[in-house]
Amino acid sequence: MLSIVIPARNEEKRIPPMLEAYGRFFSEKSKEGLKNEIVVVINNSDDNTLEVVKKFSKRYNNIKYINLDPGGKGFATIMGFKEILNNPESDLIGFVDADMSTRPEDFYDLYKNIGNYSGIIASRWAIGAKVERSMGKWIRSRGFNFLTRALFLFPYKDTQCGAKIFKREVIEKIVHHIEIPEWAFDVNILYLCKKHGFKIREYPTIWEDKDGSKIQRGLKVPIQMGGGIIRLRLLNSPFE
Repeated sequence: MLSIVIPARNEEKRIPPMLEAYGRFFSEKSKEGLKNEIVVVINNSDDNTLEVVKKFSKRYNNIKYINLDPGGKGFATIMGFKEILNNPESDLIGFVDADMSTRPEDFYDLYKNIGNYSGIIASRWAIGAKVERSMGKWIRSRGFNFLTRALFLFPYKDTQCGAKIFKREVIEKIVHHIEIPEWAFDVNILYLCKKHGFKIREYPTIWEDKDGSKIQRGLKVPIQMGGGIIRLRLLNSPFE
């Protein structure tokens, strides 16, 4: 069974086409034999996200939701993982951003290509990827990836693309050990996978930058992201 977490905070405008596309696509896949569920984790929303998600959960049987008071994408994803682990049928657990930068067809490609790996991550910079993104975001992304690879000796060209799938044993092993659920969340997951010897595949994807991003322009966010992974490296220093 494939379980997909979608963290959602104040996404009343962007999440409807996402849930329509994912609900319809994976409902068709369930008819073909792929058991699946989509768990939307609404967190700290003060708009109409909850009511929007409720509407789609009535339209599509595979869409469920959790409504939390605390916020944060990483925190919401972790709580989604924990909820899914209560279902023994869930053997593949993934997450995807609520803005549909990753289409359901491309998320399904991850599912089809995980093979014998413990996990698979979508990559906007692997050979074969197709990306629509502004030059400014491209530069920030490349800078962050350079710092991440230098600090953690990762082979991955892209740790931050918001579409990843892991086998159940991976989530069971790492979910209680994620130390930084904010900007370094994805890096934290991949570091824990490396630490425990899980083999993760990086797979080229099709990705389109969507309007309405919660990430602010300027230097504040890059500084927070850089600080997050430096803190993660210090918390896991080999010289501790």
